[in-house]
Amino acid sequence: MKYRINPKNNDKLSILGFGCMRFPRDEKEVEKQIIYAIENGVNYFDTAYIYPNSEAVLGRVLAKGYRDRVKIATKLPPYLIKKYEDFDKIFNEELSRLQTDRIDYYFIHMLSDVNTWHRLVNIGILRWIEEKKQKGQIINIGFSYHGGREEFISIIDEYDWEFCMIQYNYIDENNQASKSGLQYAAAKGLPVMVMEPLRGGKLVTNLPKEVYKIWDKAYLKRSPAEWAFRWIWNHPEVTVVLSGMNSMEMVEENIRAAAQAEANSFTKNDHELFNKVRIILNEKIKIPCTACNYCMPCPKGVDIPTVFSCYNDVEIEGKLMAKIKYLVQTSLKTQASNASLCSSCGKCEIHCPQKIEIQDELKNIVKKMEGFHYKPARFLIKKFMKL
Repeated sequence: MKYRINPKNNDKLSILGFGCMRFPRDEKEVEKQIIYAIENGVNYFDTAYIYPNSEAVLGRVLAKGYRDRVKIATKLPPYLIKKYEDFDKIFNEELSRLQTDRIDYYFIHMLSDVNTWHRLVNIGILRWIEEKKQKGQIINIGFSYHGGREEFISIIDEYDWEFCMIQYNYIDENNQASKSGLQYAAAKGLPVMVMEPLRGGKLVTNLPKEVYKIWDKAYLKRSPAEWAFRWIWNHPEVTVVLSGMNSMEMVEENIRAAAQAEANSFTKNDHELFNKVRIILNEKIKIPCTACNYCMPCPKGVDIPTVFSCYNDVEIEGKLMAKIKYLVQTSLKTQASNASLCSSCGKCEIHCPQKIEIQDELKNIVKKMEGFHYKPARFLIKKFMKL
């Protein structure tokens, strides 16, 4: 197993982290996978309050003599925090589930925008974090993020974070926080954990046939999953890459790859392979947006790069998942940033280096992504999050 050093505290973290969101139902099988992973060097385990039964299962396994060999990462869901007492209510339940007295890496889960952070600050999260750190119950505090680059950078600058987590893979190099966001976080001295390296498996099971042919004919025989992981590990700014492993075969394959991968190790041939893959995938993309952000900020608050990214995801994620992602990333925020906010002022198009007809594309996205179900779904979800 290869390791990278957390520049904030010198923790030696395995480059492969065990993502605990997709545990199989058979707890004995889960235990075998977790123990095998630990015995083979995995020392970072990521779970969350809202992952069904995940914290409890992980806690039961680690309580069998493995707790001090690993770092536990879990998460606080902001939408469940309505008053100061809620911080302790959720946190203490997590400690109980995990059968531990401390959380090594504690996330503000899916911190969507700066306003959400401000709301937590007004409730008293800064005092609460300080209390928990003084007691040794929270070792490191950070946040996980889904959304555009500009908001990501704004959140980083709001607080003296000790780590963060973003979605990053060879498809999302220019999407969400993007490579420049990754580099910004690393330049701030933050260890960056990466989620969705395979886009929920879509970069293994839902690729065009032409892409599979490229991997099959590559000069090195690697699975699409291994190629995808190695692409991320090639980035020295990345500290840990999570994998939602749910079979022993996946655990073994990923550990083998993590025992060999190095940063800045890609050859010219490696880069050429991914360039070929991107050419094929770009042909499937509906809007050629590179997320350069020259079109931003929008006077009406539309997060144009994120809106385009979600729309492009229809080709990879499918319509349902793309629409869910669109709803989460543009509408379930303190200030919405969805396409229908566009007033057709045209300021964005003046600055677009790709010469995208942004106004027309946004109108089309409203039709495709904000159908009759959109407003009721947004209303019900927001109502649930306020309960």
